[in-house]
Amino acid sequence: MCGIAGWIVPPQAVPDMRVLEAMADALAHRGPDDQGQITDSAKGVALAHRRLSILDLSQTSHQPLVDEGTGVALSFNGEIYNYSALRRELRACSHHFNSSGDTEVLLRSYLEWGLDALPRLAGMFAFAIWDPRSGLLHLARDAMGMKPLYLTRFRGGFGFASELKALLHLPGFQRDLDERGLQQYLEFGYIIETSRTILAQVQRLGPGERLSLGPTGNQEVAIREQTFWYHPPRPSSSSKGIEAISKKLGNTLEQVVAEHLVADVPVGLLLSGGLDSSLIAALAARRGELTTITMGFENSSIDERAEAEIVANHIGSNHYSCTISINEVRAEIESGAWVFDDLFSDLGTISTRLLYRRCRELGLKVVLVGEGADELFGGYDVFLNLPKRLGLRALFSLYRRYVGRRYGSNFGTFLETMRGFSRDAGGDSMHAIRLFESRRQLPANYVMKVDKASMAESIEARCPYLDPRIADIAYASPLPPIQLPSQKKQLLQAIAKRSNLLPPRITRRHKFGAPLPTDWLDRDASLRRFTAEHLLQRGNLTERLGLRPAMEAYLKRGIQGEPWPLPLSIYRNLAWKLLLLELWAPLYLQPAQSR
Repeated sequence: MCGIAGWIVPPQAVPDMRVLEAMADALAHRGPDDQGQITDSAKGVALAHRRLSILDLSQTSHQPLVDEGTGVALSFNGEIYNYSALRRELRACSHHFNSSGDTEVLLRSYLEWGLDALPRLAGMFAFAIWDPRSGLLHLARDAMGMKPLYLTRFRGGFGFASELKALLHLPGFQRDLDERGLQQYLEFGYIIETSRTILAQVQRLGPGERLSLGPTGNQEVAIREQTFWYHPPRPSSSSKGIEAISKKLGNTLEQVVAEHLVADVPVGLLLSGGLDSSLIAALAARRGELTTITMGFENSSIDERAEAEIVANHIGSNHYSCTISINEVRAEIESGAWVFDDLFSDLGTISTRLLYRRCRELGLKVVLVGEGADELFGGYDVFLNLPKRLGLRALFSLYRRYVGRRYGSNFGTFLETMRGFSRDAGGDSMHAIRLFESRRQLPANYVMKVDKASMAESIEARCPYLDPRIADIAYASPLPPIQLPSQKKQLLQAIAKRSNLLPPRITRRHKFGAPLPTDWLDRDASLRRFTAEHLLQRGNLTERLGLRPAMEAYLKRGIQGEPWPLPLSIYRNLAWKLLLLELWAPLYLQPAQSR
């Protein structure tokens, strides 16, 4: 797991190499173990790399990795879980290897198959490949969007990086707020358009997207090709029952979990006591000794440690539990604004980072997590009692649900997005929502929380449910006409029941899902004062957006929100988004905008 950065520009526009060093240094938390860079000034290309050593800790996997015969160079962030199988296939094609890790496997996969290698990769990744033979720089992001990659126009070409903050070091970079992205952030808590970010000059690659950059005849570098290389399959019309599908899924998940445990450093697992992480833990424990860790919140009813303890005892893991206090959360909020640079407001951003810090203190360097199961297998209440087709009334109700009952300027964008997913789903409402959950909300919000919170603490987080082999089975499996909460995620329940993998209490347990006690902002006086100091300043973004009166009502008079049909409803949720925005603005915007 690493951080990558670089550029491709016209040769006459190449900046000082100290810029590349500054970009790499901004990503040092993603890769504290090693660093490297290569440049080709005659072609205007530079690649930088920061390494978190997980597989093959030796210098034979140092990056950027260059093939001596062709000059093709790779800077890669991620893991290729099926690298051993690919290595065997490549050896049969007469490739020889100097290292034992997955980086060289990725490079030689490109040398053998070109960009057609992408569908062969089971993993999480974002990479840059410079091919001097074609004069093209190729960028790609994994199928499920687990690893981020950002792009900006720069000196007649492009700069790229694993995190938005690294792009700030490019000379002449303009830190302009994207107004449309801001409105989406305030409503959804993240930006739902695939390529848009919170900064006008920065775009991101979407899940399963690749692009190729190269020179034109006008002394500029342009996008020569941009396409989505991964397309989720539609649900099958096969008459196979849940037993047959769950057997296939169970066998595949067992293989995927085994591959996710492969590392040359200590591996653990975040265990919530819910079905998703508990199932992964049970399968992982079959492979040998396992360390599990869970968290609870101080003075809060939000505490899953008892359930996690039941699972840990059942599977025989070495189990640790920790307590997160409001004082710790308050202390981390300001630094969190720097960590979570492409804004999203998931309530678990701060507590999750603290949990990964506990993992690091325990000596872990890799942890498995349960993200993705709810989106792919229908675990949320949004999947309950849906109409067969999503008409306008149903889509408006969904919009209100997704924006936390604060709705306004983005219904048109949401409508267009959902109609596109409905077409892709052949009109199936459940699959259309599954596509929205897994192709928009998951990669832009929940998975980015996992990536940036873990990387901030130099921890690699792996998501077995988001392995493309699991995702393909999920997408191709019709969601049952769910009527009761107990019927959700039937495929995962069937796997858990088989061979007594989990206690029945855990298998049948309803989703709990509470990464931070949302009432802390209501009842903690010091946190409310801290929030008021930032939200009620004159001339800030909150005032510019016309939201100061709402925040005064909430923070000074204790008003919780406004009833239907007024456009503001839950003030606490809005206050959290605005607090993160106000802390973020001085760090990432031009001085005139952040005042």
